[in-house]
Amino acid sequence: MPRLQAKSFAQPDDVRAMPKVQIETINLDEATVGHCSFAPGWRWSTDLQPVIGTPSCVIRHFGYTISGNLRVEMDDGEALEIGPNTVFEIPPGHDKWVVGDEPWNVIEWGASGRAMAAAMHETAERTLATVMFTDIVDSTTTLERVGDAAWHDLLVAHNALLREELNVFRGREMKTTGDGFLAVFDSATRAVRCAAAMTRSTAAMALPIRIGLHTGEVEFVGGDVRGIAVHAAARVMALAGPNEVMVSSTTSGLLEGSDLVIVDAGLHELKGLSGLRQVFRLVAPPAS
Repeated sequence: MPRLQAKSFAQPDDVRAMPKVQIETINLDEATVGHCSFAPGWRWSTDLQPVIGTPSCVIRHFGYTISGNLRVEMDDGEALEIGPNTVFEIPPGHDKWVVGDEPWNVIEWGASGRAMAAAMHETAERTLATVMFTDIVDSTTTLERVGDAAWHDLLVAHNALLREELNVFRGREMKTTGDGFLAVFDSATRAVRCAAAMTRSTAAMALPIRIGLHTGEVEFVGGDVRGIAVHAAARVMALAGPNEVMVSSTTSGLLEGSDLVIVDAGLHELKGLSGLRQVFRLVAPPAS
């Protein structure tokens, strides 16, 4: 039954991103509305056709151009350029590309926004990984104590040290979080060894950090990583104290056979995740 409701794209229900394109969708019961942004240089036949596999785009698009220009060429040769402040319909069976140096920003409604988001979901890369979150403990207090200039120097040194350890242990930096890092590893043991090395390095400069690790399936979309495993790693990190490394039970089970020593840190309810989760604390091994 129709009802009075409103949602904002400031908090979309879903966000899909890959190089040169981002799609945010909002669901209003049975209706889906998409806010799509395509960067200059984007072309369907270059950026999506190789991974989707169809000869041309099979989605019908119905929407409104906010800004930018798009060139559409149908399979039968018919062509049209769509500019700003224009309502459009693009039937299935076409190629399209952004014209000029301005992104093409549009609103699409109906099945097209949902179909585009689903198509991008299928192109995402999913794999098993150990996710690491790091964080400087009491960073605001330290900033107030040392001042802006000294804090900047500390942060630069902190970032350099952590990136050096990521390189040594073959971690993949995904992004910085202001005063920490999100990184992924293809080995749980290397991830935990890296975490131990990071805490030693930052302790030597009197800048305590905390680290959380969890292993699970993640989704790589563009230059970002997503999935429940990412949220779980962040929640595990929140349980750590200064210079502590906390690992989930999933990660701990993959450490068997290593010389890494972990101790039970109890059962915890991780915000946003169901049930109690067992968490372990690393007893850091000597520096190698």
